[in-house]
Amino acid sequence: MQKMIDRFISYVTIDTQSDPNSDSTPSTEKQWVLANKLVEELKQIGLEDVSIDANSYIMATLPSNIGKEVPVIGFISHFDTSPDFTGTNVNPRLIYNYDGKDILLNKEKNIVLSPDYFDDLLLYKGQTLIVTDGTTLLGADDKAGITEIMTAMEYLIQHPEIKHGPIRIGFTPDEEIGRGAHKFDVKRFNAEWAYTIDGSQVGELEYENFNAAEAKVTATGKSVHPGYAKGKMVNAISLINEFMSLLPEKEVPEHTDGREGFFHINHLKGEIEKAELELIIRDHDKSLFESRKKMLKNIVHDLNERHGDYLSVEIKDQYFNMRQKIEPVFHVVDIAKEAMEKLGIEPIIKPIRGGTDGSQLSYMGLPCPNIFAGGHNFHGKYEYVPVESMQKAVAVIVKICELVASR
Repeated sequence: MQKMIDRFISYVTIDTQSDPNSDSTPSTEKQWVLANKLVEELKQIGLEDVSIDANSYIMATLPSNIGKEVPVIGFISHFDTSPDFTGTNVNPRLIYNYDGKDILLNKEKNIVLSPDYFDDLLLYKGQTLIVTDGTTLLGADDKAGITEIMTAMEYLIQHPEIKHGPIRIGFTPDEEIGRGAHKFDVKRFNAEWAYTIDGSQVGELEYENFNAAEAKVTATGKSVHPGYAKGKMVNAISLINEFMSLLPEKEVPEHTDGREGFFHINHLKGEIEKAELELIIRDHDKSLFESRKKMLKNIVHDLNERHGDYLSVEIKDQYFNMRQKIEPVFHVVDIAKEAMEKLGIEPIIKPIRGGTDGSQLSYMGLPCPNIFAGGHNFHGKYEYVPVESMQKAVAVIVKICELVASR
């Protein structure tokens, strides 16, 4: 347990925040620091074929220790952290035997992690929690996943009595900005299927995610002295405001859950002569997803019919629901489910209200469901991970390897 804690802390104290405004891979130079450390550690614990390419994608192999031929499987996690909140100078703290009460993260700034607001905390009374100091995110997304994969591989090497087939390991940059799988060499990885270890609560097992697109709406106006503007001024800000008013009021993140889709405005800027709005489109259902994209185009068309040709919309698909790629090979989910059940963990099978590298990898030919890593409240100062949850994730990885070899 202590070795796993030390490993995790050594990862999260290295800043690996990715940058959506960068065109390089990895998007930030600082990601190389942890990437190079992971390469050396993979070699030290005894994995083979350890490599890192020019874009910092890491791969390694744990060879089979049985005589028969079994499928090559993989485990994948990402080492970047979210640009949503700072990951500089992460200062993790351990809470032993958590008592179910408020946790004071930062006395000076009165930042409190409270079960009154984050009721999942009550699931972990009596356990050891790793929390932040209230000034940064923690980085359990997804350095907990990397810790768990490393620990599981080390355990298998140290316990050769546990039989397993060939196992491939992959660590990627830039997942948090949607580019983690873009340059992943599926052919070189050479696995029949894999699992991302990137979920949250113990038991999570996910093979369904949003269909996703991003949209940019641009309004072009005409600036005229406001005292003499009648019939002449076209206010781009007003056009964007009218566009927003025509979106479904309740189909936003704060009013949806489960399989309900949404529109989410995440950026807005403007002046009289030009205004821009950026939003994302999400839906698990492909036909509803397509309808949402069409709705945006129709709103722009109708406004242009009413006011003149002043608005335009550009829509780009980002990723798709991996369910249709997983269902034909559903045994990959069944094996993970069985592994959890044999360990006394109740599987929580539900759609991801977000994306995952596994989605893109599934469409690239590597079926890739997602398994819990144990953390909560990702991308912010209230992030935490129970150590016992990380231990259970390690056990699930080991059990999956064992089950595949026994088939």
